[in-house]
Amino acid sequence: MKRKPAKSFEDLIVWQKAHQFVLEVYKLTEKFPKNEIYGLTSQFRRAAISIPANTAEGFKKKGKADKARFLNIAQGSLEECRYYLILSKDLGYCDSTILNEKVSEVSKLLQAYMSSILDSAS
Repeated sequence: MKRKPAKSFEDLIVWQKAHQFVLEVYKLTEKFPKNEIYGLTSQFRRAAISIPANTAEGFKKKGKADKARFLNIAQGSLEECRYYLILSKDLGYCDSTILNEKVSEVSKLLQAYMSSILDSAS
């Protein structure tokens, strides 16, 4: 069964999951020490926000290469978040198990979306 093409970035499952990830990162980082507000908290939130933001921006780009470039930026930000989860756990700020699962899910969805764009006929 073929899916209908997305009319807006909000229709993309990858964007929806990435947005949920951002909301979880905000909840998680609220519990970080206050002395991290301009350090890890800020960096983590910025990287997390970049994932759905670049997915949304890439959605409206016309060419495959342009779309892929923005999705690749989102992938880079996702890997940055993966590191921040490791660091947060190692600093004793959180248990990152659930968010690590979400990172893996978004990563697979981003890769599939990018592959579908690059493999498409147009």
